[in-house]
Amino acid sequence: MSKLRGFSLIEILVVLVIMGLLISVVAPTVLNSADDARIQKAQADFKSIETALKIYRLDNYVYPSTEQGLEALVSPSTLAPEPRNFKRGGYLSELPLDPWGRPYLYLSPGEYRETDIYSLGADGLPGGENQNADIGNWKEGEG
Repeated sequence: MSKLRGFSLIEILVVLVIMGLLISVVAPTVLNSADDARIQKAQADFKSIETALKIYRLDNYVYPSTEQGLEALVSPSTLAPEPRNFKRGGYLSELPLDPWGRPYLYLSPGEYRETDIYSLGADGLPGGENQNADIGNWKEGEG
């Protein structure tokens, strides 16, 4: 009769330690990549919104006001200054959400540029650090 042989407790513990070490090295890299991807997504959104704002300004001679908001790029606003030559179909088919699922915020005139587009980060509160930091179209290349 042949003797069945399994893994010893020591062998199982060695494998668990090796797996723990691999996870402790790989997990932070993966998590940082996700944060970087969110920032890159926001920056890409800023570019497309800025392009739509520039075309809106060319057609209507002014940027939408803060009160009109970015919604003025999707449908014509009835608030002053009303658009004179609103492009049929709008300037964006829909407004993108920030990487954390909230609408982008908009100021016109902006504090940093003619128009500021920004997100309050993962926590949705002003300020913060790392993934909770505010990110805006005036912070190109940062992150």
